[in-house]
Amino acid sequence: MQTRFALRALTAGIALATLAALSSTPALAQQTIKVGVLHALSGTMAISETALKDMALMTIEQINAKGGVMGKKLEPVVIDTASNWPLAAEKAKQLIGQDKVDVTFGCWTSVCRKSVLPVYEENNALLFYPVQYEGEELSKNVFYTGAAPNQQAIPAVEYLMSADGGSAKRFVLLGTDYVYPRTANKILRAFLKAKGVADKDILESYTPFGHSDYQTIVADIKKFSAGGKTAVISTINGDSNVPFYKELGNAGLKATDVPVVAFSVGEEELRGLDPKPLVGHLASWNYFMSVKNPTNTAWIKQWSDYAKAKKLPGQSTKPLTNDPMEATYVGIHMWKQAVEKAKSLETDKVVAAMAGQTFTAPSGFTLTMDAKNHHLHKPVLIGEIRPDGQFNVVWKTKAPVKAQPWSPFIEGNSVKKDEPDGKTKL
Repeated sequence: MQTRFALRALTAGIALATLAALSSTPALAQQTIKVGVLHALSGTMAISETALKDMALMTIEQINAKGGVMGKKLEPVVIDTASNWPLAAEKAKQLIGQDKVDVTFGCWTSVCRKSVLPVYEENNALLFYPVQYEGEELSKNVFYTGAAPNQQAIPAVEYLMSADGGSAKRFVLLGTDYVYPRTANKILRAFLKAKGVADKDILESYTPFGHSDYQTIVADIKKFSAGGKTAVISTINGDSNVPFYKELGNAGLKATDVPVVAFSVGEEELRGLDPKPLVGHLASWNYFMSVKNPTNTAWIKQWSDYAKAKKLPGQSTKPLTNDPMEATYVGIHMWKQAVEKAKSLETDKVVAAMAGQTFTAPSGFTLTMDAKNHHLHKPVLIGEIRPDGQFNVVWKTKAPVKAQPWSPFIEGNSVKKDEPDGKTKL
């Protein structure tokens, strides 16, 4: 009898010791690895961000089908920011503190990213940001898989100034009124000035999120263009693009008259428009769905099959891929590679393992995560809108371009390039 009690006590002690050991090492104790997906699924930015959420879920499903990460399945935790930036910060706190995610993929606008950034820095958590931005940031806790200005905005303006791009002499800087457009246009205004463009040949205008009446603005653009060869650089974000492009069509302002190059309009934003009046207008990105290569063909098929299987609204009948979707896909795969290289989910170890990670992207280029500045080396592509809502690539770099997050065109910008100090510097 005493022996039986002794055995029971020994067994219970071993069980308690094992439980204690597991609870002290969360990465071993948890049965899944939780992944945050933080995007606007309602409000003005839903037109752009919903597809990123779905791409993240597809990528997670594919990784799980191949055994997951370190032998564990990924468990997505999806949260809607509702295009509300203070809410995004609260939701980020929920993902990290309550849901215990090990990484987050999300945000679109810079105001969203800046709202959640202190949460990720204070908790030493990881955020992968998939959209082009103004380039004046370098946080240890963020990986920037979208473009910096030298990987999108500046090459686009150089193209517009070239003979192939129409030899523009006057420029309209038109954007949504928040951080990215204003800062990007500050960079571009300084760049244009360095190229000899006078202030009188630059018209700058901003509209609020969700703005829908562009009649006066388009009339002003038409009047301004009478002073010489003019191009519009658009940093309008979200569903405001729909009324803007419709008004261009209504005013008969064609690309041959005044070309528009957009930094936030891709295949998904054109879905709700009649593209025929917009033929010839431009977009600058690091990927277009129309690029021809085996990697892109396979990825588009994967997305098409997934969208149809899940009956995704719009996508199931007309599947579209775009640049931020590619950045989301690449970011998740690079994070997986880094975790498996580090053999850990600890932020500092994953950050170290991310340096130099490579991945062959649907663009057809092998992308590299810079060893110092947390930005991808990416190709630059400029495309013209086609009648079918796709883009013809009219110009591209021969190889991926290293991001230069600190713009030399902003006066007083004393931050050194590649300064990996883990702080946001403006």
